[in-house]
Amino acid sequence: MAKRTVNIGGQDFSAEEVEFESDGAEKWNIYALHDGTTLKMKAVLANVLRVNGQYAPNGDPLYTVNAQIVVATTAPESLKKKG
Repeated sequence: MAKRTVNIGGQDFSAEEVEFESDGAEKWNIYALHDGTTLKMKAVLANVLRVNGQYAPNGDPLYTVNAQIVVATTAPESLKKKG
């Protein structure tokens, strides 16, 4: 695991990169907007770091993640640009 430094709240911490693999089921979250648009979103994970010596209140180790949020929309014809 590669060692890195992360800045959380203005303070530097050492962290270790944690390898991962997708289960292949990156699911879309689908939302029906009140204007008739369907909005689909999913997070695509790029990397994960476990922050050394830092823990959540329940005792779990603290992780930081880099992810890309992918968004797709399907708007009704009435909202689409004409011409």
